[in-house]
Amino acid sequence: MHIAEGFLPPAHAIAWGVASAPFVVHGVRSLTREVKEHPESTLLLGASGAFTFVLSALKIPSVTGSCSHPTGTGLGAILFRPPIMTVLGTITLLFQALLLAHGGLTTLGANVFSMAIIGPWAGYAVYKLLKRYEVPLMVAVFFGAFVADLSTYCVTSVQLALAFPDPSSGFLGALGKFGGIFAVTQIPLAVSEGLLTVLVMRLLVQSSKGELTRLGVLLQSKGTRPGTRTEKSEATEDAGAPGKPERNEATEAAGAPGKPEKSEASRTSETGASA
Repeated sequence: MHIAEGFLPPAHAIAWGVASAPFVVHGVRSLTREVKEHPESTLLLGASGAFTFVLSALKIPSVTGSCSHPTGTGLGAILFRPPIMTVLGTITLLFQALLLAHGGLTTLGANVFSMAIIGPWAGYAVYKLLKRYEVPLMVAVFFGAFVADLSTYCVTSVQLALAFPDPSSGFLGALGKFGGIFAVTQIPLAVSEGLLTVLVMRLLVQSSKGELTRLGVLLQSKGTRPGTRTEKSEATEDAGAPGKPERNEATEAAGAPGKPEKSEASRTSETGASA
């Protein structure tokens, strides 16, 4: 996916840099606010950035001499929303360009636009749509990561087709060629990334449930559901129904409430009459 250093014409490189800049600035503000208001989220932010860095640094050979790799942006977009993931993705791409010769500084704007902007927003949109229809969390996470990965390569195909249109068929012909090249390896990679993201999310649910609840990934428990027996109701049932006096042993021995106990003389006369 990373477009190499100097590969794009200067006008295209500048245009993609200008298009990406507002998203990066907005993301920096969002990240600063998140760290200031919730410093405890720093560890999870670092883990999201590391996840993106490791996955997007893997170079898997594709056809015609190109290469493909996962992006890892779906996880951070789901956890912290796309603006923050834009900053994490930009930092990842910058370090890879400087340290790994993966991508480049002149093509940084184009790579940021495809991997750190469109990818996170597309994946997050699919994730939220599925959650709105009450799809299980892990299914929504899978498709969010899958779309974040695949949409990145779709945008890269558009960028390359705009820069290098086919001499005979123009932009559409070039788009078909670039998209076909990437699709061979990228669709299986997107599926693999979706499954890996689900695995990581399962681990986070077990280890960081409180943080995921604050971020809105997990729903906060709403207390006792209607019809659930509480301790108070169980105690009431043990004591008897409300409004009905408890029958004690003394009352039962004396007879039913409201009926006067017969005197000793009356019982004696009744015994004599029956005899």
